[in-house]
Amino acid sequence: MTPRVLIVDDDPLIRELLQAYLSQEGYEVHCAATAELAETFLAGQTVDLVMLDIRLPGKDGLTLTRELRVRSEVGIILITGRNDEIDRIVGLECGADDYVIKPLNPRELVSRAKNLIRRVRHAQTPAPVAAASKPVKQFADWALDTDRRRLIDAAGGETLLTHGEYQLLSVFLRNSGHTLSRDQLMDQIRNREWVPNDRSIDVLVGRLRRKLHDDPAEPQLIITIHGAGYLFTASLAA
Repeated sequence: MTPRVLIVDDDPLIRELLQAYLSQEGYEVHCAATAELAETFLAGQTVDLVMLDIRLPGKDGLTLTRELRVRSEVGIILITGRNDEIDRIVGLECGADDYVIKPLNPRELVSRAKNLIRRVRHAQTPAPVAAASKPVKQFADWALDTDRRRLIDAAGGETLLTHGEYQLLSVFLRNSGHTLSRDQLMDQIRNREWVPNDRSIDVLVGRLRRKLHDDPAEPQLIITIHGAGYLFTASLAA
């Protein structure tokens, strides 16, 4: 299938530049000047990747990123200014996969797009399910519905996990009581949300902590072992 990309940027020169480069690489490219126009397009179309500027008129790119990630596993690359370090971190925490910094290097961007689309499609490939696995796993005060990829709290409230969050929690549950380094987590997750040379694993841990209501100042479930990695303290109920 031809990869489909949506470019969201209010600068027509950037839209034209990216569309030209990606089209030359065989991508089907669509463009939108605002987040609102992007949402209208995405309401009726599916894409593999969204590239969007953080600073858009009207709804900004961070808000759109957060809303997309709640309902979709689409790949997201943020286009940021050189001085937008805080926004880049917030963007990753909102669910973006990667970012590129202006002025853009089109060759680098195409490479990042190609790698991310490959990881997105790999992550969407269903994994074989063990015949004896239980659909609901109990740990601490939580239950994990593995069929629907949802966390269930003691009161019955449900929280949807992204693919990366679900993969990370599954790794922690399989290795409860053992410290795992970031490299070990990378090897076991094999998910598109790991981007080498950035803090994606830490961001993913932070997102999972929030959904588990695990206070990052005094975590009880996911403990940071400084210089070593992370330790998950809860084990599966028998």
